Amino acid sequence: MSLEPSFDSWKEDNRSILESLDGSRNFLLYSGGKDSSLALHLMLKAGIEFGFEFEVHTAVFPVHRYIDEEIERLENYWSKRGIKITWHDVGVTDDSIKNDPDPCIACRAIRKKMLKTGLTTDMVGKSERFTIIASYSLWDIVSYSIEHLLNNIYGSDQGMLADDRKNRFLETSQRFYPLLKMNEGYSIFRPLIKLNDSDIRRMLEQEGIPTLSIPCKFASLRPKRLLENYYKALGLSFDYDQLLGFAKKSLNLPDISSYVSINKAEYLQNIF
Repeated sequence: MSLEPSFDSWKEDNRSILESLDGSRNFLLYSGGKDSSLALHLMLKAGIEFGFEFEVHTAVFPVHRYIDEEIERLENYWSKRGIKITWHDVGVTDDSIKNDPDPCIACRAIRKKMLKTGLTTDMVGKSERFTIIASYSLWDIVSYSIEHLLNNIYGSDQGMLADDRKNRFLETSQRFYPLLKMNEGYSIFRPLIKLNDSDIRRMLEQEGIPTLSIPCKFASLRPKRLLENYYKALGLSFDYDQLLGFAKKSLNLPDISSYVSINKAEYLQNIF
């Protein structure tokens, strides 16, 4: 990709994937944050050009970020562009995680539960071809590689239990690949996986795309957010191909074939 990615360069880099989405039932997972907002913008433009449609789904959690005014503001913008967002009430309040020692992990578990029960469970056992579009960025997978180094390579046995480390690595390592084309006929697409945070912010600003304006009050406790602040402070940017090469060679990142044969129910409900 170019030093400053644009829609055109992104489109060409993902052309084969975008061309395959016509005829698939496509689900874009939207949070209102910067990453999913850019993913929605890019996929909307690509859908017009390549002739595919997609659904947009949001788990309304943590609740304090999704006040009525915020939802209305985002809906007004996207509806003018022809997008309907489905907002899912997860059935719990922020009180359920405020005293948790790691509220971000608890929050992620609640949001994933919505995904499991509200979307993917509906897909398990069906022959319908579908694609889940998730907004992981290059900075996310850089942080996953650092997490693996600290927990699994440099760390002692006093940290996470061995099974927990193994499961966490399985969960994060499969996100290094832009596309997982699973043997059972469905796919996982990560359209932002090669974009640095600075690229994402620049493209959002250029296009005037709105994002949630209420910061998460638990964000400062999130290890990934701490790492992002470090990258910003040093003005760092990363190269996807270099990172993938390092992860395969030094972190023993499994080949993509290790993931595509995982049972659909197991993958969607426990790994995705």
